[in-house]
Amino acid sequence: MRPLHRNLTVQVLVAICLGILLGLGWPEAGRAMRPVGDTFVNLVRMIIAPVIFLTITLGIANMRDLKKVGRVGGKALLYFEIVTTFALAIGLIVVNVTKPGAGLDVSALAKGDVTRYAEAGKSFSFVEILTHVVPASAVDAFAKGDVLQIVFFAVMFGAALASIGERGAPLLTVLESLSNVIFKIVAMVMTVAPIGAFGAMAFTIGTFGVNALLPLGRLMLDVYLTMALFIFIVLNLILRYYGFSLWHYLKHIREEIVLVLGTSSSEAALPRMLEKMERYGCAKSVVGLVIPAGYSFNLDGTSIYLSMAALFVAQAFNVHLSLAQQLSVLGVLMLTSKGAAGVTGSGFIVLASTLGAMRVVPVEGVAILLGVDRFMSEARAITNLIGNGAATLVIARSENAFFPPSTTTPVARSGYSVAGLADQPPEVGAVESVESGSDSLKNATAK
Repeated sequence: MRPLHRNLTVQVLVAICLGILLGLGWPEAGRAMRPVGDTFVNLVRMIIAPVIFLTITLGIANMRDLKKVGRVGGKALLYFEIVTTFALAIGLIVVNVTKPGAGLDVSALAKGDVTRYAEAGKSFSFVEILTHVVPASAVDAFAKGDVLQIVFFAVMFGAALASIGERGAPLLTVLESLSNVIFKIVAMVMTVAPIGAFGAMAFTIGTFGVNALLPLGRLMLDVYLTMALFIFIVLNLILRYYGFSLWHYLKHIREEIVLVLGTSSSEAALPRMLEKMERYGCAKSVVGLVIPAGYSFNLDGTSIYLSMAALFVAQAFNVHLSLAQQLSVLGVLMLTSKGAAGVTGSGFIVLASTLGAMRVVPVEGVAILLGVDRFMSEARAITNLIGNGAATLVIARSENAFFPPSTTTPVARSGYSVAGLADQPPEVGAVESVESGSDSLKNATAK
C-alpha cells in the first residue's frame, strides 16, 4: 500500500479542495490559475494522438485476424448507438417529469453571446460527419489531435501491418518499444495532475462563483441525479448481465474519476484508461478499438445533458414541444453529438448548433446556461468516462477477450501486453502481480 500522501486519488482530492477554497476566498487569484489547469490539459492532449495511434495499431497487428477487427468495431458501434440513444431518452423523460425550467424568471439570469457556439457546429451535417472521418492528410490529423481521424488512420495502418505478416515484424518491435516510451511520458505527466486539478478548480470557482449555481440549481440537481441513475441502474444492469461488478470496476478506475472531476475533461484520463482497462483484464486489441472510438461515439453523459438542457430552455421560455418535436430533437442530437466530438466545449456547441438549426427553441436561450455549464461538465465527463470503460468490458466479454488478473497475459506497467499474445490466455497458473509504485512486473506461479 502506498502512503496516503503519495496516492494520486488523495493528492487530486486535496488539490480540488484547495482550489475551491482559493476560488471562494480570493476570486481574482483563482481566475489567475487558469493557465495552470489549461497547461495540464494541454500536456495530456499532447500525448493523446500517439497513445491512440500506437494502441490501435499494436492491438490490430497483434490480433492478426482482420475479420475479428471488423466484428469488434461493429459490435462497439452498435452498442454505442443503443446506449447513447437510451441516455438521450432518459434525459427527456426526467426533464419532462421534473420540469426544472418551468416558472423560471429568465430575465433575472445572466446572458451571454452564444453565436460562436452555434456557428461552430453548423457544418456538422450527416454527410459531413462521414466525410470528416477521413483525413485529407495523416499529418494534419495528428497536428489537430482529431480523435476520429487518428482512429481511422490507425485502423488502416494496423490492418496493413497485420496483413504483411513477418515482413512487418521489425516495425512491430519498434512500435512496441515506442509505446513503452510514450506510456512512460504518461506516467511523468500524471505526477503533476494534482497541480492541474488545483488550477482548473480554482479558475472555475473564482470565475463563476457559487452564486451562479443558485438560479439554475434545480437543473444541475436534475442533471447530476439523472447521470447517477444512468450509472448505478442502467450501466449496473448491463455490467451485471455480462458478469461484472459495477462497484469493483469503479474502484479500479477511481483515480481517473477523481482526475476528471478536477479537470472537467475526460480527455485527461484517456491514456490511463487504456492502461487500466487492459490491466483489469480486457484484451489490448479490444481496449485499443473501443476506448478511442468511444470518445467520439459513446458520450453518455453529454447525451443526457443535451436532451435535458434543450427541454429546459424550452420550458424556461414557455415553448411547448409536442412528443413528435421532442423525438425530432432527440434524433438530431443523435447525429450532431457525434459530429462535434473532439471540439473544445463540444457539449455546448452541439446544443447551440442543434437548437439554431431546428428553430423550435430560441437558441439565444442557451446563454442562460453559460454560467453553470462548467459545473455540469464534470458530471458529463465522468459519465462519459465510466460509460466508455463499461462498453470495453461488454465488448471484451462478448468476444471472449476478457481475462481476469489471475489468468490474464502479463501486462507491463506501460499498458501493453506481450507482443503477439494480446488475445491469448496464458498457461494455467500464471498470475499477474504488479508492485504498487513500481514500473517492474513480477510474474509468480500459483501454488
